[in-house]
Amino acid sequence: MSINYAILGLLSWKNFTGYEIKKYIKESDLMYWSGNNNQIYKAFVKLLEEGYVSNIVEHQDGSPSKKIYSITEKGKEHLKEWLLSDNEFIEMKNNFLIQFAWMDILSYEELDKQLEKYEDNIKTNIMMYEEKQRRGIREPKRSKREKVLWDRISENILSSYKNQLKWVKKTRNELRLLNNE
Repeated sequence: MSINYAILGLLSWKNFTGYEIKKYIKESDLMYWSGNNNQIYKAFVKLLEEGYVSNIVEHQDGSPSKKIYSITEKGKEHLKEWLLSDNEFIEMKNNFLIQFAWMDILSYEELDKQLEKYEDNIKTNIMMYEEKQRRGIREPKRSKREKVLWDRISENILSSYKNQLKWVKKTRNELRLLNNE
């Protein structure tokens, strides 16, 4: 994911401070970003230089001033060009599967323990995601169509978690049966 497009997309929804964008991305199951905070602020500098975003400084009594960013018309056009471009190949990146590929060197107990931890992590992710949904995560719903788009995104994320849970349970069961032979 290009951090620039994530920022432009969020700013097309509403104005944000840099801190709010960083926090939103960090808490999002959709907008994965493994970069550091400096990269987000570097992206803002580049987006400002290119005229895709603008900012105003809001002074606050007793608190530091904050920069509030908004998308420009040029930024909206740039975002639209990206939205109309060809989709990237779907990346199936799962670090656990890389580990799992080589777990045959572990004892059954060690292997099952790793799978159990993975299963627990998935259950925690499901629980946290469902709680976010229950509380109504911050997501744009400016129109009925946009609500449908975001509802389908949520459905996709949750079904991915649930599919991983189903997979790990099946795998543990198969390995348990194999170990009992």
